Amino acid sequence: MTPERDSGGRAERTPVGATASGRHRPRLDQPRPPRHRILPEWDPEAFGRLSERIARFLGTGRFIVWMTIVIIVWVLWNIFAPRDLRFDNYPFIFLTLMLSLQASYAAPLILLAQNRQDDRDRVNLEQDRKQNERSIADTEYLTREIAALRIGLGEVATRDWIRSELQDLLKEIEEHRASQLMEDGS
Repeated sequence: MTPERDSGGRAERTPVGATASGRHRPRLDQPRPPRHRILPEWDPEAFGRLSERIARFLGTGRFIVWMTIVIIVWVLWNIFAPRDLRFDNYPFIFLTLMLSLQASYAAPLILLAQNRQDDRDRVNLEQDRKQNERSIADTEYLTREIAALRIGLGEVATRDWIRSELQDLLKEIEEHRASQLMEDGS
């Protein structure tokens, strides 16, 4: 029950009991408002597709050719360019850093792409396994049906069997008639 209290000429209902807390309770039939997050959100599928595209590109001859051209230009520029325009002198430490950075990003992207491919392969294998099970079950069913038909056909009277039975009956009738003629004639 909720008692009513008068507040300036109109009655207000105040909750009593377990629901009488002073705090606001969210409604369960409505979605919650979005919360603000500190970290950015991203679509894992979109990120996975991007990583697969990058991994596919890293595995092509085009990437190797472009990487070789960039390294050759880098080295030639830092050897033969005027001293003021060189940005990475002989031991090419910056080039080594850039190649290490590229490798440190390429390896996880390739692993992510491989994991996604493994997941797809696992799903395909599971579907193939289920299809094979259905095919085996269908084959076993058809085998049982054919065996039942063969057994049933073994019990069916064929034309040759009926013909031989009729010939046997005809012989018996002729023998019976011949024996009756002999009995009548004697």
